Amino acid sequence: MSGQKHRSRHSPYLGVPVKTLYDWRTKGYGPEGKRVGKYVPYKPDDVIAWFESLDDHAA
Repeated sequence: MSGQKHRSRHSPYLGVPVKTLYDWRTKGYGPEGKRVGKYVPYKPDDVIAWFESLDDHAA
């Protein structure tokens, strides 16, 4: 699983609590992650691409 990281490592990068990432995932929002057992790893490039794709006025 090289190149992927658990959401807790991306939470500080995005400036949101880990629970927010979990909530986003259940609502189909946020960076794409793949469930592996009880974990949801994210590819760092996917997190960055998702973040950069946000509108400057995104709520």
